[in-house]
Formats: sequence, structure tokens, C-alpha cells
Amino acid sequence: MNPQTTLPPTPAALPPKTVKPGAAAGRRGRRSEVRLLAGLGHVALAVWAVIVIVPILWTFLASFKNTTEIFSSPWTLPAELRFENYARAWNKANVGRYFLNSVIVVTFSTFGTMLFGSMAAYVLARYRFWGNRAIYYLFVSGLAFPVFLALVPLFFVVKNLGLLDTHTGVVLVYIAYSLPFTVFFLAAFFKTLPASVAEAGMIDGCSHTRLFFQVMLPMAKPGLISVGIFNIIGQWAQYQLPLVLLSNAKEKWVLTQGIADISVNAGYEADWSGLFAALTIAILPMIVVYAIFQRQIQSGLTSGAVK
Repeated sequence: MNPQTTLPPTPAALPPKTVKPGAAAGRRGRRSEVRLLAGLGHVALAVWAVIVIVPILWTFLASFKNTTEIFSSPWTLPAELRFENYARAWNKANVGRYFLNSVIVVTFSTFGTMLFGSMAAYVLARYRFWGNRAIYYLFVSGLAFPVFLALVPLFFVVKNLGLLDTHTGVVLVYIAYSLPFTVFFLAAFFKTLPASVAEAGMIDGCSHTRLFFQVMLPMAKPGLISVGIFNIIGQWAQYQLPLVLLSNAKEKWVLTQGIADISVNAGYEADWSGLFAALTIAILPMIVVYAIFQRQIQSGLTSGAVK
């Protein structure tokens, strides 16, 4: 006679799983708290978006109006698209020249900042030597130093170097003031890169210079793009430094100085439409740059945490 086989209980025969009332209530409370915080976050983001978008949109619409429309119906659409406002701002107010000066200064200063900043950050992040931390914290301390506190000594330093009222002086100062953030950001990014790749490169005969430029720098491309865009935006909108360093060379003014000069003259000439056209010319390039490189910026900001 075969021994009796014991079958496993069917799911229907299993006793129901009991859940403590306190645990269920706790989970419901946490879910409610998460939903509340998410709702508050969305509200805050919506308010912030309105605060940022509305002034930009208003400036863009005002750039197509005349002075009468700007003051009589500021929140309505322009009666017609007056592109002559842009032509007048570009030619008569010399915005074209100031725009070109800004492009030249920002291009060279961003290139210098990224070159020297990435080299310094790589050495501080990947090499161990005496004084490493001291040099790193010296760079980082520059983030807490307000620009306006150094304007007077900076003026005399640049003057003694013979670089006052020159684009070269402005470029060097931009690089110096952009290095702290660049080194701080890229040093943390270089630390996340795998050491095995650098070791393989050294075994294959790469010098330190070749290893940096041909191996490690391409791997840090997301971080370079992110910090590069931040430097471009910050240097493009800089006003205090060129105001001090280019005060006596109007033909070398950058865009922020030119717009400030237009705003002063607008109070006497009443060319408010030209002023808003110039503001639009200054704002649109940065919006376009950020829109094009938005994904790269987000990738660079998050890749360090993912690796």
C-alpha cells in the first residue's frame, strides 16, 4: 500500500495574512505626506516658472511695441511687429558692436576657464601630494568671496599690468573669478571616473599629459558641458567687472554695459522700445544655448551621483 501523499495547501486554503492596523495607518500617513510634499513642490515650481517666464515674455512683446503702446497697454499684444526697433537698437545704439565684444570676451574667457579649471581639478582629484587639500580649499574659498569687495584692488592690479580698458584684462579677470566654481564642480566629477581606465592608459605608455587630454577629458565630457554652460551664462550677464575695467573704452564695452547706457538714455530720449529690443537680443542667446544643451546639463549634474 502506497504511503499517503501530503499535498501542499492551495492558496485558497492558506490563512489570510493579517495586517496590523497601526502599520497600515502608518503607510497611509506616509503616502499622504509624500503626496502633500509633491503637491507643494509642484505649486512652488509653478510660481517660480511664472516669476521667470512672465518678465521675459513681457520684455519680448514690448520689444515690438512703440513707446505709447508700452505705457498705455503694457499687457496686450503689439498692434504690429515693429522690427525697426531691433534695427535701431542694433545700429543706432551700437548693440551690434557690444554683442560682438561680449561674444569675443566670453569665448576666450570660457575656453581659458575650462582649460585651466579642468587641469587643476584633475590634478587635485586624482593625484596625492603635500598641500593638495590646502590648494583645493583655497580654490573653493573663492566661492565665498564677493566680487564687489575686490573691485578697487582689482582695478589697480589690472592698471599696473597695463591691461586696463582692454579685452585681455577682462578675459583674465573672468577666468580668475570663474575658476573656483569650475574646480569645485569638476574635482568632484573627476573623482567618479574609474581608476582602472587611467591605470590601463599608464600601462600602455601614456604620459600624464596624454592620459588627461586623450583619455580622462573625453570621459568627463558631460561635466565639462554642464560647467561650461554655467560659466557662459554667468560671464555673459556680468556687469560689475566690465564696468570697472572698461570704463574709459566705450568702443570695447560688452553687452551689459551697452544696455545700461541705453536705459540711461531712454529716460531722456524715450526710446523704450529700443531698450526692450536690446534686452531681447541679450536674453535670447542664453535661452537658445540652455535649450540646446539642456539634456547635457542634466546629464552632467546627475552622472556623478550615478557612477
